[in-house]
Amino acid sequence: MSAQEQKLYALTGLFEKPEEILHAADTARKRYRKFDAHTPYPLHGLDDAMGLGESGMGWLTLIIGTTCMLLMLSFIAWVSLVDYPNVWAGKPYFSLPGYIPILFEVLVLTGAVGTVLILFLIVSGFPRNNHPLHDTAYMQRTSDDMFGLCIEAADERFEEVSAREMLENLGAKTIIPVYYDVKEARSGLSLANPLFLGFAVVVAITVSGAGYFGLNRMVFMPPFNWMSVQPRAVAQETKMVFKDQRSMQQPVDYTIPRGYLPETFGKDQADEMGKYLVNPLPQSQEIFELGKEKYESRCSVCHGYYAQGDGRLPADVGLNGLSLHSPKVAEQWTDGRIYHVMTYGQNLMPGYAKQLTRDERWAVIHYIRALQRSLNPKESDMQ
Repeated sequence: MSAQEQKLYALTGLFEKPEEILHAADTARKRYRKFDAHTPYPLHGLDDAMGLGESGMGWLTLIIGTTCMLLMLSFIAWVSLVDYPNVWAGKPYFSLPGYIPILFEVLVLTGAVGTVLILFLIVSGFPRNNHPLHDTAYMQRTSDDMFGLCIEAADERFEEVSAREMLENLGAKTIIPVYYDVKEARSGLSLANPLFLGFAVVVAITVSGAGYFGLNRMVFMPPFNWMSVQPRAVAQETKMVFKDQRSMQQPVDYTIPRGYLPETFGKDQADEMGKYLVNPLPQSQEIFELGKEKYESRCSVCHGYYAQGDGRLPADVGLNGLSLHSPKVAEQWTDGRIYHVMTYGQNLMPGYAKQLTRDERWAVIHYIRALQRSLNPKESDMQ
């Protein structure tokens, strides 16, 4: 088919410099409405040169996200108050603070996905693999090292002669007409294509059917029903097994978790703890490393890195700890007595039972003893 028999899509011009395409776009917007500029990289100021105003997609994103968020909030309220009211950790049926992260994620996710779908399917008209500009010399150069201006023939003020003359006056190095390819136009995909619609329907039915079967039928069939068919008590369900008919029972009195033993002595038994408790951990390099790590992260801020009571807190705060090299601590207090202070606290020092495990507290005591011996070492310590 000759060029005369083809239908013109657009007249395009190639420019070498960024300032040339900016000037060309500014000139084209004064005469045409259906035109576009193409550059090999984002060019600052091109939007203003083309006369493009602020996009309204931001408001559309806000509307989509807010609408979906309100719908999710309504669904949560219906489930929590009507369909399945349940008490969680003593909270009311509808506890809004707990749902804020969910609503935020729904707002962001639906707004973003909805915007992308609208831009892809409606604004850009995709899927479309038969655009006249595809695989043209014009697009090859504008995606490499040239700047291009494309004036569409569909513009009501378009005339090929005057458009070519304008491009020449603007300094276009090459002017390339782009024609419709009839065969290519008929072979492209579109949302209205029967093949595409049929494929979409088959995929939707297949996925929906598989999901329904897997979630509503297969899980109740052997051997997949082993989780649902078993003797168990559903939370907050009435059961006749127990006298109070509760399925959720409190632990038996005086029971403790496996592997845990309560403290032998209480807060007011410092002397007894100092007399009867001994450090159960061996004096190994591994234990000293553990004690050093926990001491420097928990104790050194008040007692100092070398346990001399010169912590990192300002002097006017009044929270600097006692020197652990004092005769009372170094000579009179046993490991058990120090363990009591670390467990329950003393004066301004809080207890560290929740921050340090039992072994970690005993490891810290080993490290404190090493610091005490390092300040006044004996000859036996050097052996």
